[in-house]
Amino acid sequence: MKLKSIDKDTLETMQFDDIAYIILKEKGKKMKITDIFKIICDALGMTDKEYENQIGDFFTLLATEKRFIQLEKGYWDLRENHTSEINIQDLEDDMEDDIEVESPEEDNNTEEEGDYYDTIDDMEDDDSDDDLKDLVIVDEGYEDESDL
Repeated sequence: MKLKSIDKDTLETMQFDDIAYIILKEKGKKMKITDIFKIICDALGMTDKEYENQIGDFFTLLATEKRFIQLEKGYWDLRENHTSEINIQDLEDDMEDDIEVESPEEDNNTEEEGDYYDTIDDMEDDDSDDDLKDLVIVDEGYEDESDL
């Protein structure tokens, strides 16, 4: 779809990001955001004042829209034009280099197995349970025993 083939009434109902997508698709190359928005403003018949008032919102729109990618030096392009190729063999080689396998003989556990359970037993034998011996439960829901 070409921008010039879209009538002004249809353009006025479109979102700026959709128009920007058409422009970048049609041009087939990266563009500065100011140039993209200037084309949009010209197509919609917007004034220079409207351009100045809305260029910040347009930047935010492109920055949050996943179809676009910001490049260096203020250029923008369609993300689909900048796919990265992943070589599976290189990834597998890198993963093999990163994996270290320890043999069972190299167990570095310095604590004895019984130490953990001995610590728990010591905690349970604490005499601080005496704090609760004078505890009295008061049920305020009943006025006297006959309500039970």
